[in-house]
Amino acid sequence: MSTITDVAALAGVSPSTASRALRGSGQISAATRARVEEAARELDYVANPSAVRLVNGRTDAIGLVVPFVTRWFFAQAVTGAEDVIRGADHDLLLYNLGGPDGRQRFFERMPLRNHVAGVLVLSLALSEKERAQLAQMRVPLVTVGHDAPGASSVMIDDRAAASTAVQHLLNLGHRRIGLIGGLPEDPMHFTSSALRARGYREALTAAGAPVDETLIVPSDYTIDGGRRAAVRLLALPTPPTAVFAMSDEMAIGAIDAARSMGVRVPEDLSIVGFDDHDLAAFFHLTTIRQPVQEEGREAARILLRMLSAPDEAETAHAVLDTELILRASTAPLRR
Repeated sequence: MSTITDVAALAGVSPSTASRALRGSGQISAATRARVEEAARELDYVANPSAVRLVNGRTDAIGLVVPFVTRWFFAQAVTGAEDVIRGADHDLLLYNLGGPDGRQRFFERMPLRNHVAGVLVLSLALSEKERAQLAQMRVPLVTVGHDAPGASSVMIDDRAAASTAVQHLLNLGHRRIGLIGGLPEDPMHFTSSALRARGYREALTAAGAPVDETLIVPSDYTIDGGRRAAVRLLALPTPPTAVFAMSDEMAIGAIDAARSMGVRVPEDLSIVGFDDHDLAAFFHLTTIRQPVQEEGREAARILLRMLSAPDEAETAHAVLDTELILRASTAPLRR
Protein backbone atom coordinates (compact mmCIF):
# COMPACT_ATOMS: atom_id res chain seq x y z
CA MET A 1 0.00 0.00 0.00
CA SER A 2 1.43 3.38 -1.02
CA THR A 3 1.92 6.07 1.58
CA ILE A 4 1.88 9.87 1.42
CA THR A 5 5.69 9.69 1.65
CA ASP A 6 5.76 7.59 -1.53
CA VAL A 7 3.53 10.10 -3.32
CA ALA A 8 5.70 12.98 -2.15
CA ALA A 9 8.88 11.26 -3.32
CA LEU A 10 7.46 10.57 -6.78
CA ALA A 11 6.17 14.14 -7.10
CA GLY A 12 9.42 15.60 -5.80
CA VAL A 13 7.84 17.48 -2.88
CA SER A 14 7.73 17.14 0.90
CA PRO A 15 5.10 14.91 2.58
CA SER A 16 3.41 17.98 4.10
CA THR A 17 3.12 19.61 0.65
CA ALA A 18 1.73 16.41 -0.83
CA SER A 19 -0.81 16.20 1.97
CA ARG A 20 -1.98 19.78 1.48
CA ALA A 21 -2.15 19.34 -2.29
CA LEU A 22 -4.41 16.30 -1.99
CA ARG A 23 -6.61 18.11 0.53
CA GLY A 24 -7.09 21.02 -1.87
CA SER A 25 -5.22 23.61 0.16
CA GLY A 26 -5.26 27.02 -1.50
CA GLN A 27 -1.62 27.55 -0.56
CA ILE A 28 -0.38 25.02 -3.12
CA SER A 29 0.38 26.15 -6.66
CA ALA A 30 -1.64 24.60 -9.50
CA ALA A 31 1.47 23.02 -11.03
CA THR A 32 2.51 21.40 -7.76
CA ARG A 33 -1.02 20.15 -7.08
CA ALA A 34 -1.25 18.60 -10.55
CA ARG A 35 2.09 16.84 -10.09
CA VAL A 36 1.05 15.43 -6.69
CA GLU A 37 -2.34 14.27 -7.98
CA GLU A 38 -0.69 12.52 -10.92
CA ALA A 39 1.73 10.77 -8.55
CA ALA A 40 -1.18 9.66 -6.34
CA ARG A 41 -3.03 8.21 -9.35
CA GLU A 42 0.07 6.42 -10.57
CA LEU A 43 0.62 4.82 -7.16
CA ASP A 44 -3.12 4.15 -6.54
CA TYR A 45 -2.74 6.10 -3.32
CA VAL A 46 -5.80 6.25 -1.04
CA ALA A 47 -5.58 8.55 1.96
CA ASN A 48 -6.12 6.92 5.33
CA PRO A 49 -8.13 9.32 7.56
CA SER A 50 -6.10 8.45 10.63
CA ALA A 51 -2.88 8.98 8.73
CA VAL A 52 -4.13 12.32 7.43
CA ARG A 53 -4.84 13.48 10.96
CA LEU A 54 -1.38 12.38 11.97
CA VAL A 55 0.18 14.27 9.08
CA ASN A 56 -1.84 17.36 9.92
CA GLY A 57 -0.82 17.24 13.55
CA ARG A 58 2.84 16.77 12.78
CA THR A 59 3.66 18.70 9.68
CA ASP A 60 1.12 21.49 9.20
CA ALA A 61 2.29 23.23 12.36
CA ILE A 62 4.72 26.15 12.41
CA GLY A 63 7.45 26.19 15.05
CA LEU A 64 8.21 29.56 16.68
CA VAL A 65 11.42 29.83 18.71
CA VAL A 66 11.45 32.78 21.13
CA PRO A 67 14.23 33.88 23.52
CA PHE A 68 11.91 35.32 26.22
CA VAL A 69 8.20 35.04 25.49
CA THR A 70 7.19 37.29 28.42
CA ARG A 71 9.17 40.33 27.24
CA TRP A 72 7.26 43.02 25.36
CA PHE A 73 9.15 42.88 22.06
CA PHE A 74 8.90 39.12 21.70
CA ALA A 75 5.27 39.02 22.80
CA GLN A 76 4.41 41.60 20.12
CA ALA A 77 6.29 39.70 17.40
CA VAL A 78 4.60 36.43 18.41
CA THR A 79 1.19 38.13 18.25
CA GLY A 80 1.87 39.32 14.70
CA ALA A 81 3.12 35.93 13.52
CA GLU A 82 0.22 34.12 15.18
CA ASP A 83 -2.33 36.33 13.40
CA VAL A 84 -1.05 35.19 10.02
CA ILE A 85 -0.34 31.56 10.90
CA ARG A 86 -3.72 30.83 12.46
CA GLY A 87 -5.47 32.75 9.69
CA ALA A 88 -3.89 30.31 7.22
CA ASP A 89 -5.23 27.33 9.20
CA HIS A 90 -1.87 26.25 10.62
CA ASP A 91 -1.17 25.37 14.22
CA LEU A 92 1.56 27.19 16.14
CA LEU A 93 4.10 25.41 18.33
CA LEU A 94 5.76 27.98 20.59
CA TYR A 95 9.14 27.19 22.16
CA ASN A 96 10.36 29.62 24.82
CA LEU A 97 14.11 29.33 25.40
CA GLY A 98 14.12 31.41 28.59
CA GLY A 99 17.88 31.93 28.62
CA PRO A 100 21.21 30.40 27.59
CA ASP A 101 20.54 27.04 29.28
CA GLY A 102 17.20 26.68 27.52
CA ARG A 103 18.83 27.61 24.24
CA GLN A 104 21.46 24.91 24.68
CA ARG A 105 18.82 22.30 25.55
CA PHE A 106 16.72 23.25 22.53
CA PHE A 107 19.53 22.81 20.01
CA GLU A 108 20.76 19.63 21.68
CA ARG A 109 17.33 17.96 21.61
CA MET A 110 15.66 19.77 18.66
CA PRO A 111 12.16 19.10 20.04
CA LEU A 112 10.52 20.53 16.89
CA ARG A 113 12.08 17.89 14.63
CA ASN A 114 9.42 15.92 12.72
CA HIS A 115 6.70 18.06 14.26
CA VAL A 116 6.66 21.21 12.12
CA ALA A 117 6.49 22.22 8.47
CA GLY A 118 8.55 25.38 8.99
CA VAL A 119 10.35 27.38 11.68
CA LEU A 120 10.41 31.05 12.70
CA VAL A 121 13.30 32.17 14.94
CA LEU A 122 13.08 35.52 16.76
CA SER A 123 16.16 37.68 17.36
CA LEU A 124 18.76 34.95 17.75
CA ALA A 125 22.12 35.28 16.04
CA LEU A 126 22.38 31.64 15.05
CA SER A 127 25.79 30.03 15.24
CA GLU A 128 27.06 27.92 12.36
CA LYS A 129 26.34 24.79 14.39
CA GLU A 130 22.78 25.93 15.22
CA ARG A 131 22.11 26.73 11.56
CA ALA A 132 23.32 23.26 10.59
CA GLN A 133 21.04 21.66 13.17
CA LEU A 134 18.03 23.55 11.85
CA ALA A 135 19.00 22.71 8.27
CA GLN A 136 18.88 19.02 9.14
CA MET A 137 15.14 19.40 9.73
CA ARG A 138 14.76 20.15 5.99
CA VAL A 139 11.97 22.68 6.50
CA PRO A 140 11.84 26.40 5.57
CA LEU A 141 13.45 28.77 8.06
CA VAL A 142 12.72 32.49 8.55
CA THR A 143 14.53 34.65 11.11
CA VAL A 144 13.30 37.92 12.64
CA GLY A 145 15.83 40.58 13.64
CA HIS A 146 18.85 38.74 12.28
CA ASP A 147 20.02 37.78 8.81
CA ALA A 148 21.18 34.14 8.92
CA PRO A 149 22.96 32.65 5.87
CA GLY A 150 20.67 30.36 3.93
CA ALA A 151 17.50 31.57 5.67
CA SER A 152 14.89 34.16 4.80
CA SER A 153 14.71 37.12 7.17
CA VAL A 154 12.74 40.14 8.34
CA MET A 155 14.48 42.95 10.18
CA ILE A 156 14.91 46.69 10.62
CA ASP A 157 18.04 48.76 10.05
CA ASP A 158 19.12 49.03 13.70
CA ARG A 159 22.24 50.99 12.84
CA ALA A 160 20.41 53.68 10.85
CA ALA A 161 17.58 53.89 13.40
CA ALA A 162 20.03 54.49 16.26
CA SER A 163 21.81 57.12 14.19
CA THR A 164 18.46 58.87 13.67
CA ALA A 165 17.83 58.93 17.43
CA VAL A 166 21.23 60.44 18.18
CA GLN A 167 20.96 62.90 15.30
CA HIS A 168 17.72 64.18 16.82
CA LEU A 169 19.59 64.97 20.04
CA LEU A 170 22.43 66.58 18.12
CA ASN A 171 19.95 68.75 16.26
CA LEU A 172 18.70 69.97 19.63
CA GLY A 173 22.21 71.17 20.46
CA HIS A 174 23.34 68.28 22.67
CA ARG A 175 26.92 67.11 22.35
CA ARG A 176 27.43 65.20 25.58
CA ILE A 177 25.13 62.30 24.82
CA GLY A 178 25.07 59.12 26.91
CA LEU A 179 24.26 55.63 25.68
CA ILE A 180 22.40 52.99 27.66
CA GLY A 181 23.06 49.82 25.70
CA GLY A 182 22.99 46.05 25.79
CA LEU A 183 25.53 43.94 27.59
CA PRO A 184 28.70 43.41 25.51
CA GLU A 185 28.86 39.72 26.50
CA ASP A 186 25.15 39.03 26.03
CA PRO A 187 24.69 35.28 26.57
CA MET A 188 21.86 35.18 24.02
CA HIS A 189 24.06 36.88 21.37
CA PHE A 190 21.53 39.50 20.24
CA THR A 191 22.97 41.51 17.35
CA SER A 192 20.84 44.65 17.73
CA SER A 193 22.96 46.04 20.58
CA ALA A 194 26.17 46.15 18.54
CA LEU A 195 24.38 47.66 15.53
CA ARG A 196 22.70 50.37 17.60
CA ALA A 197 25.96 51.19 19.35
CA ARG A 198 27.58 51.55 15.95
CA GLY A 199 24.85 53.94 14.82
CA TYR A 200 25.36 55.99 18.00
CA ARG A 201 29.09 56.29 17.44
CA GLU A 202 28.76 57.10 13.74
CA ALA A 203 26.23 59.88 14.36
CA LEU A 204 28.48 61.54 16.94
CA THR A 205 31.57 61.22 14.76
CA ALA A 206 29.80 62.62 11.69
CA ALA A 207 28.73 65.66 13.74
CA GLY A 208 32.21 66.23 15.12
CA ALA A 209 31.04 65.43 18.65
CA PRO A 210 33.33 63.43 20.96
CA VAL A 211 32.65 59.75 21.68
CA ASP A 212 33.24 59.62 25.43
CA GLU A 213 33.51 56.02 26.59
CA THR A 214 32.52 57.00 30.12
CA LEU A 215 29.09 57.92 28.76
CA ILE A 216 28.47 54.39 27.40
CA VAL A 217 26.91 52.19 30.08
CA PRO A 218 25.86 48.62 29.23
CA SER A 219 22.89 47.05 30.95
CA ASP A 220 20.07 44.58 30.33
CA TYR A 221 16.95 45.46 28.36
CA THR A 222 14.70 46.12 31.35
CA ILE A 223 13.33 49.08 33.30
CA ASP A 224 15.60 48.25 36.21
CA GLY A 225 18.56 47.93 33.87
CA GLY A 226 17.88 51.41 32.49
CA ARG A 227 17.48 52.79 35.99
CA ARG A 228 20.84 51.43 37.16
CA ALA A 229 22.63 52.69 34.05
CA ALA A 230 21.12 56.17 34.36
CA VAL A 231 22.19 56.45 38.00
CA ARG A 232 25.76 55.76 36.91
CA LEU A 233 25.59 58.37 34.15
CA LEU A 234 24.02 61.06 36.31
CA ALA A 235 26.57 60.49 39.09
CA LEU A 236 29.47 61.40 36.77
CA PRO A 237 31.35 64.65 37.57
CA THR A 238 30.10 65.97 34.23
CA PRO A 239 26.90 64.06 33.44
CA PRO A 240 25.37 63.92 29.96
CA THR A 241 22.74 66.40 28.88
CA ALA A 242 21.00 63.74 26.81
CA VAL A 243 20.72 59.95 26.70
CA PHE A 244 19.88 57.45 24.00
CA ALA A 245 18.56 54.19 25.45
CA MET A 246 18.44 51.08 23.26
CA SER A 247 14.94 50.20 24.41
CA ASP A 248 11.93 52.07 25.76
CA GLU A 249 12.00 50.01 28.93
CA MET A 250 15.57 51.17 29.52
CA ALA A 251 14.48 54.74 28.77
CA ILE A 252 11.59 54.51 31.23
CA GLY A 253 14.01 53.32 33.89
CA ALA A 254 16.27 56.28 33.07
CA ILE A 255 13.35 58.70 33.47
CA ASP A 256 12.57 57.21 36.88
CA ALA A 257 16.22 57.46 37.96
CA ALA A 258 16.43 61.09 36.84
CA ARG A 259 13.31 62.04 38.79
CA SER A 260 14.59 60.33 41.93
CA MET A 261 17.86 62.29 41.65
CA GLY A 262 16.13 65.64 41.12
CA VAL A 263 17.04 65.82 37.43
CA ARG A 264 14.22 67.21 35.29
CA VAL A 265 13.25 65.56 31.99
CA PRO A 266 13.59 67.20 29.49
CA GLU A 267 14.74 70.50 31.05
CA ASP A 268 17.97 69.04 32.46
CA LEU A 269 18.15 65.74 30.58
CA SER A 270 16.71 64.70 27.22
CA ILE A 271 15.97 61.00 26.73
CA VAL A 272 15.25 59.02 23.56
CA GLY A 273 14.12 55.39 23.59
CA PHE A 274 13.67 52.65 21.02
CA ASP A 275 10.63 50.50 20.10
CA ASP A 276 7.54 52.66 20.82
CA HIS A 277 6.50 50.39 23.66
CA ASP A 278 2.88 50.50 24.83
CA LEU A 279 4.00 52.66 27.79
CA ALA A 280 6.07 55.10 25.72
CA ALA A 281 3.19 57.55 25.17
CA PHE A 282 2.26 57.41 28.86
CA PHE A 283 5.78 58.55 29.76
CA HIS A 284 5.77 61.14 26.93
CA LEU A 285 8.84 59.39 25.58
CA THR A 286 10.48 60.41 22.32
CA THR A 287 11.41 57.14 20.65
CA ILE A 288 12.21 55.20 17.52
CA ARG A 289 9.12 53.26 16.48
CA GLN A 290 9.71 49.85 14.96
CA PRO A 291 6.76 47.84 13.60
CA VAL A 292 7.24 44.82 15.86
CA GLN A 293 3.95 43.07 15.14
CA GLU A 294 4.41 43.65 11.42
CA GLU A 295 7.87 42.05 11.63
CA GLY A 296 6.20 38.91 12.98
CA ARG A 297 3.43 39.06 10.39
CA GLU A 298 5.80 39.53 7.46
CA ALA A 299 8.01 36.66 8.64
CA ALA A 300 4.96 34.40 8.80
CA ARG A 301 3.84 35.49 5.31
CA ILE A 302 7.25 34.68 3.86
CA LEU A 303 7.23 31.26 5.52
CA LEU A 304 3.75 30.46 4.21
CA ARG A 305 4.80 31.46 0.69
CA MET A 306 7.75 29.10 0.96
CA LEU A 307 5.45 26.30 2.10
CA SER A 308 2.90 26.91 -0.65
CA ALA A 309 5.44 26.54 -3.46
CA PRO A 310 8.48 24.72 -2.03
CA ASP A 311 9.92 23.97 -5.46
CA GLU A 312 9.83 27.62 -6.47
CA ALA A 313 10.64 29.28 -3.17
CA GLU A 314 13.75 31.40 -2.81
CA THR A 315 15.09 33.07 0.29
CA ALA A 316 13.53 36.49 0.87
CA HIS A 317 14.84 39.40 2.92
CA ALA A 318 12.61 42.25 4.10
CA VAL A 319 13.84 45.41 5.86
CA LEU A 320 10.96 47.31 7.46
CA ASP A 321 10.95 51.06 8.09
CA THR A 322 11.39 52.74 11.47
CA GLU A 323 10.16 56.20 12.47
CA LEU A 324 11.23 58.89 14.95
CA ILE A 325 8.28 59.68 17.23
CA LEU A 326 8.62 63.08 18.90
CA ARG A 327 7.17 63.50 22.38
CA ALA A 328 8.03 65.55 25.45
CA SER A 329 11.12 63.76 26.78
CA THR A 330 13.51 65.76 24.57
CA ALA A 331 14.16 69.48 24.39
CA PRO A 332 16.85 71.91 23.11
CA LEU A 333 20.03 72.12 25.17
CA ARG A 334 19.81 74.85 27.82
CA ARG A 335 22.84 77.08 27.42
